[in-house]
Amino acid sequence: MSRGDQFIEPDNSYYKPQRDPNEGTMTLVVVITLLFVILTGILAVVYFRKQNVSETISTDASAVPSAYISVATPTPSPIPPITSYQNPILYPESATINTATDLPVVSDAQPQARGIAQQVSVAGQITEEYTREQPVWFGDPVYYGSLSGIFTYRGNNFRNCASYGYTPITNGHLTQRWEFDGIGSLLASTMNFEWQGMRWTGQPLAVEWPDSMRTAMNMYDSARQQMNLVEVICAALDGKIYFFNLQTGEMTRDPIDVGCSIKGTPALDPRGYPLLYVGQTDNNGGNTFGMYIYSLIDGSLVFSYDGSEDGAYRSAWGAFDSSPIIDGNTDTLVWPCENGIIYTFDLNTVYDGAGAISVAPVVTGYKYIFSDNTSSHMGVESSIATYGGYGYFVDNTMNLCCLDLNSMNMVWTRVLGDDSDVTPVVDEEDGIPYVYIGTEVDNQGGTGQYSGAAYIYKINGLTGEVVWQSSEPCYTYNGETSESDQSGGCFGNPIIGKLNISNLVIFSFSMTNGLMSGNKLVAYDKDLGTVVWEYNMNIYSYSSPVDFYDEGGNAYIVICDSFGQVHLINGKTGERITYIQTQVNAGSENASSSGLSIEASPIVYQGMMVVGTTSGNVFGIAID
Repeated sequence: MSRGDQFIEPDNSYYKPQRDPNEGTMTLVVVITLLFVILTGILAVVYFRKQNVSETISTDASAVPSAYISVATPTPSPIPPITSYQNPILYPESATINTATDLPVVSDAQPQARGIAQQVSVAGQITEEYTREQPVWFGDPVYYGSLSGIFTYRGNNFRNCASYGYTPITNGHLTQRWEFDGIGSLLASTMNFEWQGMRWTGQPLAVEWPDSMRTAMNMYDSARQQMNLVEVICAALDGKIYFFNLQTGEMTRDPIDVGCSIKGTPALDPRGYPLLYVGQTDNNGGNTFGMYIYSLIDGSLVFSYDGSEDGAYRSAWGAFDSSPIIDGNTDTLVWPCENGIIYTFDLNTVYDGAGAISVAPVVTGYKYIFSDNTSSHMGVESSIATYGGYGYFVDNTMNLCCLDLNSMNMVWTRVLGDDSDVTPVVDEEDGIPYVYIGTEVDNQGGTGQYSGAAYIYKINGLTGEVVWQSSEPCYTYNGETSESDQSGGCFGNPIIGKLNISNLVIFSFSMTNGLMSGNKLVAYDKDLGTVVWEYNMNIYSYSSPVDFYDEGGNAYIVICDSFGQVHLINGKTGERITYIQTQVNAGSENASSSGLSIEASPIVYQGMMVVGTTSGNVFGIAID
C-alpha cells in the first residue's frame, strides 16, 4: 500500500495469539445453543401448520437474534421512461403538486384584511357562487407539452425553462448562424411614435410538428418536406407573426398579419393542436383590442375577444401582454389582461387530426380590487404561473396574488416593495411550492433620476409567507409622462437552477451602474438567500437570462444586452466563457452593429439560440 508518495512493503508475517484453555468448552456451548434455537423454530412451524393457524405471528424484533430478522427494503416507484418529446432538462418529474394542506395563510397575506372585493362572471352573467365544472389541474412541467417544443413564455406552467434539449459545449463559442431583417413598424395609438421590431418580453416559440401535421399546413414546399423540421415563431410589433426554420433562418410560411402591435410572447397549444394564441399590446389596429386565436393549418383567425365591455376597473385598456397557459386535459385557456380581469376560456376545441380545427369558447372573468388600490391602475402585464389549481401573477398595483382557479377566489396576496412586470416562477421543494419574484425601481422616488432598491423574494406559494427577501441598488428615471420613463431593476425573469445548479436561483438586475448603464446577474442560494456568485455587465439589459445544460448536467447561461451583445456564462461559477456582438449583414463588407438593441428574451433549442431586436432583426446563434 502507499502513504502519500511512499510505497510501504506489506508485512507477510502474522501474529498468533495464545490459545485460551476454555476455547473447546466455549465452542461446544455455542454449538448446542444454535442447535436448540434451530430445533425450536422447526417445532414451532410444525405446530402451527397442524393447528391450521392463519393469523400473522408478530414477534418483538428486539428479542430475536439479528441473524433471523429479515428487513424488507421499500421498492421505489419506477421512473417512467422519457418520451420522445419530453424536455430532458426537466426529466424526471420532481413536483408532487400538493395544495391539500392545513398550512394557514399568514396574517399579513390574507385578502380579507385588505378589504378585497371580488366578482365572477360567466358568459357575461355575474354569478355569486362559482365552482368550475371541470377543475383545472396543472402538473409537473415535464408533462406540459405533447410535442417537442417551447410553447409559451418561459416554456411551461411553472415558467421555469426557456430552453429545450441538451446543448453540448465543446469549444465555448457563439456563432451568428443566420439573420432576418424584415420586421417593419406600426404607428402607435398615441400617434407620436412607431412600434418596431421585438421588445420585452418578445420571446420566440419553437415546435417540431409531426410529419402528418406539417404536410397539411400552409408551409412552403421546402419546409413541408423537411423531416424533423423545428419551426420558430416570432410575434412582432409591426403586427405580424413570422415563421422560421430553426437551423437556417429561412421562412417556413407567409407571415400572419394580425394588424396590431404584439409586444408580449404568444403561446402554442401544448396538446400539439395547430393553434396559436396571440395578445395585442396597443389599440392600433382593427376593431378588436384584445386576444386572438389562429389556426396554424391555414393561418386563419378562429376566435378573437375584446374585453373592453366587461365592466373592468381599468376599462379603457384591453392589452394582453401576458403569455397565456393552457390546461389541455380540461380544454381551458388561462389569460390575465391589462384591464385587470383574469380570464379563463372553456375552449370547446374540435380537431379532426387533419385539416379542420375550431373553438367555441365560453368566457369566465374574475375581477378584484383592494380597499387601498386605485381602480384605474388595475391590470396585469406579467404572465400567470400555475401549480395544481393555483395561479400566481403580479398586478400593476404591486400585488403578488395567488388565485384559486377552480373557485375564482383569492387565496392570498402580498404587497411587494415596488411595481413588477416579472412573471412569478414556481419551484417545489419537499412538497411545498415556492414563488420567486423581483421588482422594478419605479415608485420609490419623485420625478427625475434616483437610485432605489430592486427587491427579490422567495415566498411560500401556499401561505404567502416570505421565506427570504433581498435587494440590489438600481437606477431609474421617472419622467413627466410614462412614455419618458426609463426604469431599472428586475425586468428579466429569474432562472430556477436545475441539474448541477439546482441549489441556485438567479436574478438579473438592470441599471446597476447608473441610468442606462450596468447589469448584474446574481445567483442566490435557494435555501438561505445568500449570494453565491455575481456577474457584472457594463451594458444594461431588459432581456431574460436563459439557462441550458449539457448531457452531464453542467449549466450554462446566455443573456443579451441593450447593445446587441450576447454573453455566455458558466452557470456554476458565474464566470464568462465568451461573448459576441450581433451584426446586421454579418460577414459582408456592410456588416454593422450600429443601433442594435436586444430587449426581447431568447430561447435555446438544442444548441441554437434565437432572439429578436428592437430594430427589426431576428438572429439565430449557434452555441458550441
